[in-house]
Amino acid sequence: MMSILDIVTLPADILRQKTHPVTTFDDELQTLIANMIDTMREANGVGLAAPQIGKLISLTVIEGMPDVDEEGNEIPDSRQLFVVVNPKITWRSQETVDGIEGCLSIPGYVGEVERSDAIRVRAQDGQGKKIKIRLTGWTARIFQHEIDHLNGELYIDKLTAPENFWTNKEFEEMNEERASE
Repeated sequence: MMSILDIVTLPADILRQKTHPVTTFDDELQTLIANMIDTMREANGVGLAAPQIGKLISLTVIEGMPDVDEEGNEIPDSRQLFVVVNPKITWRSQETVDGIEGCLSIPGYVGEVERSDAIRVRAQDGQGKKIKIRLTGWTARIFQHEIDHLNGELYIDKLTAPENFWTNKEFEEMNEERASE
C-alpha cells in the first residue's frame, strides 16, 4: 500500500543540507520511491527530492513533460517518469533560458530562474543500474531544480533578480494584465 508523505517546507534546515549517496537498493528504497511518486502526484508536482520528505539521500523522482499531438493537446499517460539516484550533471549547454519555477517546499510562490536549456546527467535508476540521460527544455529545467535540492540549494537562491519572485496570486494578476494589453 502506498503512502502520501509529508512535504517539508522552508525554513526547515534539511532543505539546506547536502545529501548522502544511496548505496543500498533494497525493498525499503523501493517503497520510499513508490511513496515519493504518489506524494509528488498528489501534490500536483513534477519533481520531488528526498530532502523534501525529510530524507538526506541522493534520490529524486521526476515526471517530465507530456507528449502532445498535432493539435498541441496533451496525450494522456505520456509523461515520462524518472527515478534518479545519485545524479551528477556532466554537461550543460551554454544556451540558457529564463523560466518560472515553483517548489512544493515553498508553497504559494513562484520565481524566474535562468537554467541551461540542455543538460546531460549520469545517475542510477531505482534498481541501481547506471543510466545516462540527455535532456532539453522543460524536463532539463526540472532535473536542474531537483538536483539542486540534493545539494541543499533552492530556486530562490538563483532568481534572475530579487524582484522576480511573486506570490501565485501576484503572478496570475501580472499575467492577466499582460494578456489584456
